Amino acid sequence: MHVYNPVNMMEKHESYIITGPTASGKSGFAHKLAMDVGGVIINCDSVQIYRGIENISASPFANREISDAIDGVPYRLFSILPLSEQISVSDYLEMARREYSAAISANRVPIFVGGTGYYVNAIINGLSPMPDVSIENRRRARQMVAEDIDAVRKMLPDDFTATDPQRVARAWEVFLETGRHLTQWQKLPRIGAITPTPYRILINPEMSELRPRIAARIPKMLAGGAMDEARAIIAAGWDTRRAIGAAQLCARVRGEISDTECIRDWITKTNQYAKRQRTWFRTQFVADTEINYVP
Repeated sequence: MHVYNPVNMMEKHESYIITGPTASGKSGFAHKLAMDVGGVIINCDSVQIYRGIENISASPFANREISDAIDGVPYRLFSILPLSEQISVSDYLEMARREYSAAISANRVPIFVGGTGYYVNAIINGLSPMPDVSIENRRRARQMVAEDIDAVRKMLPDDFTATDPQRVARAWEVFLETGRHLTQWQKLPRIGAITPTPYRILINPEMSELRPRIAARIPKMLAGGAMDEARAIIAAGWDTRRAIGAAQLCARVRGEISDTECIRDWITKTNQYAKRQRTWFRTQFVADTEINYVP
């Protein structure tokens, strides 16, 4: 049995970023660390930032009253946006920087927690220096993606490989605004990283550990109100491709699939997502400490 004590495990650092695949135990790990070092938990998950889908997103606030603290530990950037709102990575990075600075000013330790690779990457490496996009071009890009995302992707260069609607819309709005593709901007030197770089902890158990954890927690999400959250997603017109399980739950609410199919497909998609995350962390994330079990 593995026994974890953050204080014994490593020296205290000015800030941390804790990441890993879904169901890896990073939220519990981060909370324990925050209690030990006087930390502030700052969300870096692109779905947990939304309000009203706490079960679907596996938020720390699932089945818990949304507040600014849990057990005395401050929590920031969780459940702050309505489903009707969208933000860019640069918007997120600016919010994250403000919370980082506020934590430092309060003599607390910023602890970024989440598994969204492009948020993690922005915190560590910053973003390419792209100009602001007008509201008109942002709205136009999102409308075009909503109408025919495949047609928009065909107009983007071959080196743009993302399929997520929000990222496709972001790429197209940048082109509409500047006449240059997002991938061209991304080749420029980056700016805006959180400085100094947080101490990087990767929690990366094998899939043999993650699969049973994923299978066990999905029925708990359903019992906690995930179906009601799916109804809210449908009412808001939120893109179900942005959260693992949302498409299956919404299909169940509409009567298109059975309970059994919903759970089976949700588990399958979550396992696939965890595998993609593990690949990304293996190739794109350099950890200062890696934990290869569920702490």
